[in-house]
Amino acid sequence: MKKFTGYHATAIIVAFFAVVVSVNMVMARFALSTFSGTVVDNSYVASQKYNDWLAQARTQQAHGWTVSPALRKTDRASITITTADGGPLQGATMTGIAEHPIGQADPFEISFAQTGSGEFQSVETLPAGRWKLKIIITQDDKDMRVVRDIW
Repeated sequence: MKKFTGYHATAIIVAFFAVVVSVNMVMARFALSTFSGTVVDNSYVASQKYNDWLAQARTQQAHGWTVSPALRKTDRASITITTADGGPLQGATMTGIAEHPIGQADPFEISFAQTGSGEFQSVETLPAGRWKLKIIITQDDKDMRVVRDIW
């Protein structure tokens, strides 16, 4: 049986910390690559507006509109909106802002044109990658604000 020496103890300690540092670096990489950004910039101000946001959400829900997830069709965003009876939403306008979730690109305005029955497609091209679309849908005196992620 070999003797346990200081070299063995040093090798074990170095190997242990190498594993710990490696795992930490991998986890930090995953955290940075999947971070979707902040929800609100100032939580105190957001708390003051919370009841207004709830009232606005109830009003929007009363419209009965259903907004699909955003899909990427070639280099444009596509969203379908249906009414309470399941039919396509007609005669609405849709605009918004496209933001990169972790600020790797500047936000830009995006507009949509109705292409089919309830389907709206972005006029501007959407660069590759993940984007957060902050959308405003308006029809007559009704409006709805939604946020959709697109990959």
